[in-house]
Amino acid sequence: MSERQSTHQPGRVVPVGLASAMRPTPPPLGPPPVQPNGRESHGRAARPRLASRRPTLHALAEAAIRVLAFSSIAAVILIFVFIAKEAWPLFHDSAIWKEVTLAKMWFAQQWPGYDAPEYIWQPVSEVPKYAVWPLVVGTLKVTLIAMLVAVPLGVGTALFVSQYAGRRLREIIKPTVELLAGIPSVVLGFFALMVMATWLQHALGLDSRLNALVAGVALSFAIIPVVFTVSEEAFGAVPRSYVEASTALGAARWQTIVRVVIPAAGPGVAAGIALGLGRAVGETMIVLMASGNAAILSASPADSVRTVSATIAAELAEVVFGGAHYSVLFFLGVLLFAFTLATNLLGEFAIGRMKRRLGGLA
Repeated sequence: MSERQSTHQPGRVVPVGLASAMRPTPPPLGPPPVQPNGRESHGRAARPRLASRRPTLHALAEAAIRVLAFSSIAAVILIFVFIAKEAWPLFHDSAIWKEVTLAKMWFAQQWPGYDAPEYIWQPVSEVPKYAVWPLVVGTLKVTLIAMLVAVPLGVGTALFVSQYAGRRLREIIKPTVELLAGIPSVVLGFFALMVMATWLQHALGLDSRLNALVAGVALSFAIIPVVFTVSEEAFGAVPRSYVEASTALGAARWQTIVRVVIPAAGPGVAAGIALGLGRAVGETMIVLMASGNAAILSASPADSVRTVSATIAAELAEVVFGGAHYSVLFFLGVLLFAFTLATNLLGEFAIGRMKRRLGGLA
């Protein structure tokens, strides 16, 4: 074929030599050459070299982030060390043992004026009494009532918002529920003290106006936003393909939610419940205002109670520094800290097992 032979293109005929001349020349590989005066061949100034500065800046940023990450761990350790140090005299100080011992705190004692051994918390009296079981049982009662109210409402609302509610309704419900987290606990306690206690007493015919039921219901208002927020994020994180696959197999909407969405979001929901439980155990102001603050060892939710956190808040400012009462209150702080830590660890363990069982462990 001769050099003058034409190549065929749609709409026109171009000679071979002209077609090869019209092809664009590929750009040269590699960086543009640098002239002796420090400028590139196309006239722009060369960028300053920051290669030597970047490793130093990166190292400083990494060190700062590491310090911030470990500072929270150090703060928790220091808090625990301080509380344990203040409670330590209870285990070795003979002067404190004359007034209180671990046996008197955990076992029933025969007190003057009582027919049988009793668990009594009366640290300010002629004969100080430091039985901690009324405080522990009161804490468990209030926490259990709060969780029984908050978990169904929080999880149910999160399920409705993520699976059933429309966009406009979702934009109304979600901010409203999350707004509860911004209400100060003292305001919730005041509402429970002045309004809720009277309502529940008239509705249920309770003898005591302030009791474990009122405190637990009021406390649930502080837990619902925590459970709702984490659960709603967990339900929303379920892959859409799971729902579509279940629907393609002929499952109804409720079957898909019960058998696919809820099991897949189980670890996240469990995490929300664990966070809510930790909040319920450590809450002070709501319980202090709405529980009646009577250290009564009773299983009835209609009786007044006193929790561990409320006891510390109410009595720590009035004790003698370094005395028996002072050491016992810090010992209660150690118990509260240990219980919260154990709850979080058990929650993490349960969430890990759930993830492995569902095949979601990364």
